[in-house]
Amino acid sequence: MLADLQHITKYYKQPGSDILTMVLDDISLQINENERIAIVGPSGSGKSTLLNILGTLDKPTSGKVFLDGLPIEALDDNSLAGIRNSFIGFVFQMHHLLPQLTLLENVLLPLLPQKDKTAQKLAQERAIHLIDRVGLTAHSKKYPSQLSVGECQRTAVVRALINQPRLLLADEPTGSLDAANADQLANLLSELNQEQNVALVIVTHSLELAGKMDKIYQLHEGKLVLA
Repeated sequence: MLADLQHITKYYKQPGSDILTMVLDDISLQINENERIAIVGPSGSGKSTLLNILGTLDKPTSGKVFLDGLPIEALDDNSLAGIRNSFIGFVFQMHHLLPQLTLLENVLLPLLPQKDKTAQKLAQERAIHLIDRVGLTAHSKKYPSQLSVGECQRTAVVRALINQPRLLLADEPTGSLDAANADQLANLLSELNQEQNVALVIVTHSLELAGKMDKIYQLHEGKLVLA
């Protein structure tokens, strides 16, 4: 099993108050190798919170998170940073590309901690291959301001895959795209899931995107149920 969430709950304090609001209520979720999962639900239902806990960007109030059998609570900050850089890839609604870097430089950004020159060279070759795979070779030297929103989002997908993660987390990846680009990105994510041997978990409002996944979960009033 690639990832295992066990009895996750999450509370937040209301601003200026000691009152606690439950966002996630006793959620358990198992993710297997190469699996494709969609999590749908209304705005404010906790979808992004759940994804952030899975991605170790946030901690649950109670419950346990295991990635590849490792209990996350036992890891220090450096170990968690290493997992986020190598085991997990992130794609967000906004691409978060650095405007001063070219497309290729943005893709290679996660390699900065890598000191092994041979590994760096292999990763650069992988970057060029993936950029070609998503149809952006002609734009590799352009800056984000010279790219369309759809091209920027495809770049963000490549960046998320550059370190060969085993788990790809996507938070509303088509939310800022028009219908044509959203459909193109949805198909691309589905195809890359198989080609790159990476499990895919998508938080989305798009039922069309969710329908391309193996499983669809509904998050409502803190509870996660298989749709």
